[in-house]
Amino acid sequence: MNLEYLKTFYTTVREKSVSKTAKLLHMSQPGVSVQLQALEKELGFQLLVRSNKGVVLTDAGQIVYDYAVSLLSIQKDIERELDSLRTNVQEMIISSCTTVGSYSLPCSLYLFKKKFPKVKVLLDICNSDTVINNLLNNSSHIGIIQGYPSNSKIEFTRITSCSLILVCSKKNCKFDTVTLSELAQIPLIIREKGSGSRMCLEENLHKLDLTLREFNVVMELSSSEAIKSALSAGKGYALLPELSIKNDLMSGALHKVEIQDWFFETHYYLAHLKGKLPKGPEKEFFDFIKSSRRGFC
Repeated sequence: MNLEYLKTFYTTVREKSVSKTAKLLHMSQPGVSVQLQALEKELGFQLLVRSNKGVVLTDAGQIVYDYAVSLLSIQKDIERELDSLRTNVQEMIISSCTTVGSYSLPCSLYLFKKKFPKVKVLLDICNSDTVINNLLNNSSHIGIIQGYPSNSKIEFTRITSCSLILVCSKKNCKFDTVTLSELAQIPLIIREKGSGSRMCLEENLHKLDLTLREFNVVMELSSSEAIKSALSAGKGYALLPELSIKNDLMSGALHKVEIQDWFFETHYYLAHLKGKLPKGPEKEFFDFIKSSRRGFC
């Protein structure tokens, strides 16, 4: 099987578009179509159906795509490890949820690099859903997520926990303490769907038989920094992980509001594909980040 044609097929499925695939792979659209047709002819099955919404996998196409993910990942691993031998530099790809990747992991990576100076670390910061997807499509081999994981193909190891704290801008804060019923009334700014912070908030509310529909959500933003900017402008309140606001609380930029009779908690997990244990530099990092030596900022 021609791996170049398989890569073209994989990219077309991922992008759901022949034109986008052509741009990414620096090919013409007819060239992409020729390779897809050649792969279908070789395998004896139609793999894709074109529609107004792009391309859709057939049943045979789904089988080929699932194996293409693994085969192309193996090819990438071979190239990466051979390049490590050639340059004497080992490469490690980590996908991390925003809270850990932006606020806690930099200090850990600094300590890790001091111990393993020949390891090149590539850090992809994204929301927890994207971390899981990166592991499933082999874009990264180690993930760090926030929330309550549930994926049969991923193995999770809890590494730390922290509180979700209700905060607002110190100059615009009207409360020092709120009840749960008052919390439901104040303007609340939350993270987007797919983020670990959002999932943890929903899980904590579920324990109280509540949903976000019962709260006064005024904005959904895609990062803790965006939420902090909105808070600074006096646009509302937010429940944010303590890991992401320690410095803001110490400097006085944000004010903590106590919630009576309730404690919101969130957890963080190391993640990797089941049956694909970390090895080489990934194994070293995996063991390091689980230990007390990790030095989260």
